[in-house]
Amino acid sequence: MDRDMTYEEYAEKVRQGVLTDAGNCPVTPLLLMLQGKWKFQIIYELCIRDPIRFGELKKAIDGITNTMLTASLRELEKDGLVSRIQFNEIPPHVEYSLTDKGKALLPVFYEMTKWGFRYIP
Repeated sequence: MDRDMTYEEYAEKVRQGVLTDAGNCPVTPLLLMLQGKWKFQIIYELCIRDPIRFGELKKAIDGITNTMLTASLRELEKDGLVSRIQFNEIPPHVEYSLTDKGKALLPVFYEMTKWGFRYIP
């Protein structure tokens, strides 16, 4: 599949069945990367405050535990969407930010936001 095809070309291909070279739906890997209750909220906060410290991120996301925030950040980092920089100062601190790969998702989130405003009261 041509990664630079227009939406119209993509819509036509969808009718034929769009698959990756491995024979999978091309959206599935992204959905697997972003699955879970907290990852979208983490990415949203990183869009607003980039970079952000762990404690600030925890305060910004109501209800998330330290364990779940740590696990979600590690998964996002493993998938190349978030970068983690550790500062060996006194006191030590860590900052998180979106990678270029993570920032490349912003147009996707923008379209999802438009859909949400249109269809969700």
